[in-house]
Amino acid sequence: MKTSSELKSYQQKLLTKYKELIEQAYNLRQTDSALSDISEYKAIKLLNKLNRLKYLSRERELSQHPTPPAPLS
Repeated sequence: MKTSSELKSYQQKLLTKYKELIEQAYNLRQTDSALSDISEYKAIKLLNKLNRLKYLSRERELSQHPTPPAPLS
């Protein structure tokens, strides 16, 4: 499994690519709607991947630092 810093770096790379695709889709919207749709679709797929990575990294952090049980009253 990748280390925490590798995951953060990978997430940053995906986020940069996502932003590029969204900008490309926006810029192509008026001139070529088909290419705009393709860029937007790719961006949505990347966003889905980013959300899964974010969830997994959060789960990983929680498993490394479990919360203590609540005190009984």
